[in-house]
Amino acid sequence: MTVTAKAKKTTVKSPRILAIVNQKGGVGKTTTTVNLATALAAVNKKVLIIDFDPQGNASTGVGIDSSHRELNSYDLVLSDTPLDEITQASMVPNLFVVPATIDLSGSEIEMVSLVKREYRLKQAIENSIADYDYVLIDCPPSLGLLTLNALVAANAVLIPLQCEFYALEGLSHLMRTIELVRANLNEGLSIQGIVLTMYDRRNKFTEQIENDVRGYFGETVYNAVIPRNIRMSEAPSHGKPALIYDMHCAGSKAYIQLASELLKREKQLQKELTAA
Repeated sequence: MTVTAKAKKTTVKSPRILAIVNQKGGVGKTTTTVNLATALAAVNKKVLIIDFDPQGNASTGVGIDSSHRELNSYDLVLSDTPLDEITQASMVPNLFVVPATIDLSGSEIEMVSLVKREYRLKQAIENSIADYDYVLIDCPPSLGLLTLNALVAANAVLIPLQCEFYALEGLSHLMRTIELVRANLNEGLSIQGIVLTMYDRRNKFTEQIENDVRGYFGETVYNAVIPRNIRMSEAPSHGKPALIYDMHCAGSKAYIQLASELLKREKQLQKELTAA
């Protein structure tokens, strides 16, 4: 009698994919992506940053020099290069990066004629066998095809919101876009949370914006607020996350608090899914 050995089953857990999105520039998307990823990596989560902004600032912020980005996020969505071949280790243990270059700026035009163009990033991530806990997608400051790809690929959206009137005004547009994506392309998309950035406690208008946002969105808004902080502004020029550049500055402490809140929300979500 011939005994056939059963193939050993291997299970690869799916990472939790978060798109860091706001169509307005200068609201702290990249700073949030880099420092939140660093804080998660510090508590032994395996984290991947996908730099999906042609400016490539997230790549710079974790020490990936522009000369070391021969393969990048452009290749991920347009050349079908496997994610694992593009991914680089960062200066932070447990934190990996798919870097970006200015080449990505032309990708939206090139994707227009492709079949299932909105799903290019989702397919690239799903085809990877890497065992990440979190994937953070740093989106460009627009609601174009790159951001749309991120929203289709993501499980949830994290929204950095600068404490000023115009940023608040643009939030309603972003919310409508998220609803459209949920209705037509990614029914599982949720909002992980809204984080207030560029917070200045000396400015009464900042407090008014905070009250308005918390009054409307309630517990969706994180308790952690990210202050204006000179040390955080200096960190990218040294190619380091603020948490590495100065762990004790006010901005770093705020991102540590944000990461703690995010993990608590994720734990609660898992409980709810298990109980359902």
